[in-house]
Amino acid sequence: MADVLDELEPSTEPEPSREPERRTEQAPARDRSTRNTAVLVGFTAITNLADGVTKVVLPLMATRLTDSPAQVAGVGLTLTLPWLLVALHVGVLVDRFDRRLLLWLADGARMLVVAALLVLSLRDAVTVPALYIAGLVLGVAEVVALTSAATLVPSAVAPAGQERANAWVAGAETACNEFCGPFVGGLLVAAGASAALGWTGVGYLLGTLVLVFLVGRFKPRADGARPEGSVNQRIAEGVRFLWQQRLLRLMALALTVLSACWGAWLALMPLVATSLMRLDAREYGILLSALGAGGLVGALTVTTVNRLLGRRWSMFADLLGTAAMVAAPVISTNLWVVATGAFFGGMGGILWTVNSRTISQRLVDGGMLGRYNAAARLFSWGAMPLGAGLVGVLAEWVGMRAAFAVFAVATVLIIVPFLRTVTPKALAEVDALAPT
Repeated sequence: MADVLDELEPSTEPEPSREPERRTEQAPARDRSTRNTAVLVGFTAITNLADGVTKVVLPLMATRLTDSPAQVAGVGLTLTLPWLLVALHVGVLVDRFDRRLLLWLADGARMLVVAALLVLSLRDAVTVPALYIAGLVLGVAEVVALTSAATLVPSAVAPAGQERANAWVAGAETACNEFCGPFVGGLLVAAGASAALGWTGVGYLLGTLVLVFLVGRFKPRADGARPEGSVNQRIAEGVRFLWQQRLLRLMALALTVLSACWGAWLALMPLVATSLMRLDAREYGILLSALGAGGLVGALTVTTVNRLLGRRWSMFADLLGTAAMVAAPVISTNLWVVATGAFFGGMGGILWTVNSRTISQRLVDGGMLGRYNAAARLFSWGAMPLGAGLVGVLAEWVGMRAAFAVFAVATVLIIVPFLRTVTPKALAEVDALAPT
């Protein structure tokens, strides 16, 4: 009995070895998170820069083959259409297989397509149907890559560093795909389509090599078990999960409106800039740069903004920023007024993206994350071409300024649902789920 009591009696002897062991375990985890963050940001920047270049190169190649506006526009459509056609199926794929392997496969497909186009270009054998096929394959690869990369953060980066990782990944994705990529693409096309395709292929190759330095295991299920249910059943599970989560549902619906505003602004602004604002090429470049600068500032300051204002008001800033972006051309044709609206729109977009990703990574299980991200991106990326089409119709009927006014009002209308759903209590419950 005495021996048993001795075992139950709490020891009074110090245990000096525990704290050093904890510190030695934490240091490698921090080092791995820092390294993986750098790898993910580097991969995202390189491949999205190449994606942005292809969005310029392929349509310009089409202009040399046909005078039909519909056929040229069709090339651009093939690059974005996969978000509407296969995003949900890709989500199932991402929840089934190793996510780094999927990134390698996506980059491999991109390199093959670019190489094929380069050969055709050198032989002067490029055709419009070939560009359509290339655009579709590149579009599907982009869906796979962006969905897989977004799901890698929780397994690659420690919880304490996930907000920063999300900020840098989102900033690199936006800046390189939407702003730097098209700018670089324009410069490369000036040197010839073959040169542009060659450098794009090099970009995808570099992205593939960067992934070698990612540390960890990135399978959705550690046991390797095959998920139950058919593909359609698993798609339905992902959509149902998003819809049943009140916070995630509001975020998806709000993002649909916000992304439609972005699609409308990007589609109509070239005509507004040239016909109403009378901007030359340099001034239009300044206007687009303001959008990119806002995104970069958002990526650099999101942690500070969250600390000062809280996650709720940081996301609310995107509602105001997007409203300012689409309302500025309504109230003024002055370059600096419209550029200021674009700056706040770009900044707000990054603040929303970073916080929404952090929230979803805490609410969504790793085995569901691919399907959730695919469904959420279907709302956002799918809404952009819809917004572009709608603003064109409205501009024909009521004029360009009135068309932008409609989108500004739509943004204001989601303020009340946002404030009623994204409450301090709801966000506190999300933060309580953060791993320690």
